[in-house]
Amino acid sequence: MANESKPRPRQYAPFGSAMDAAKAEPGLYLVATPIGNLGDITLRALEVLAGVDVVACEDTRVTRKLMDRYGIATPLTPYHEHNAAEARPRLLARLVDRQAIALVSDAGTPLISDPGYKLVRAACEAGHTVTALPGPSSVLAALSVAGLPTDRFFFEGFLPAKQVPRQKRVAELANIPATLVLFESGSRLAATLTDLAATFGKRAAATCRELTKLHEEVRRGDLETLARDYTAGAESRGEFVIVVAPPADDHGISDNVDELLRQALRRVSVKDAVGEVALATGRPRREVYQRALILARDAVNDRK
Repeated sequence: MANESKPRPRQYAPFGSAMDAAKAEPGLYLVATPIGNLGDITLRALEVLAGVDVVACEDTRVTRKLMDRYGIATPLTPYHEHNAAEARPRLLARLVDRQAIALVSDAGTPLISDPGYKLVRAACEAGHTVTALPGPSSVLAALSVAGLPTDRFFFEGFLPAKQVPRQKRVAELANIPATLVLFESGSRLAATLTDLAATFGKRAAATCRELTKLHEEVRRGDLETLARDYTAGAESRGEFVIVVAPPADDHGISDNVDELLRQALRRVSVKDAVGEVALATGRPRREVYQRALILARDAVNDRK
């Protein structure tokens, strides 16, 4: 007679001693996980991770470190941008079977610059319960320490890796009336700051490196200074969040049109430059076109 498998113990150990966890109710749980320091996990998150039937995660090796740290034996299954189309139907089938699923990213709050929204949308459309467990977020952590306005912010995530598309996107962001939050890798940090400074000028900013980790560092200053520092060799290993102050006031929109046009005209045609700057500033296309013609004519005269 075959041995019947024993049910998995639903336990977790937040303080070193094992505690029983209640079985989670059926549904999808969006669980925020630490962005560096494993001590930043919440007690509610630990109990849910121990109580669900499966944890869907970007990288099972990364999530296993967290689970092992707190004595949680819940099975893991990969769910990331490369397998989402195949994995999503299987997870939805589990929800139909009245199972409980936790969705986590490698670090921080799920769906923030990570895959997952299609799974959440499908679960909601199918009538399944979707529950958020708030917790660590590099976006909010960076905002809180940057020393810049927090009443309104715009999360951009990663800018394009290549210079020309990056410069175009930076121009589009120039006059958004909010603090900007961007992600960047250390290898591209100096180039990104240089492009931001070229368009935004000496706008106040902060670079937040390795937040909550051993080598956490926050540098504050204007964009031009920060760009020079990192170009000159300031420590750029690790993951960065860049926080940039909003434009000083609405009057800067008109004042900035000429500078944005000059930069765009160095890269693209008059037609494309006009479209790019009109989108970035919100100014009428006809008005921007007239300024572009004047600037192009002045540039020709300067070369004579």
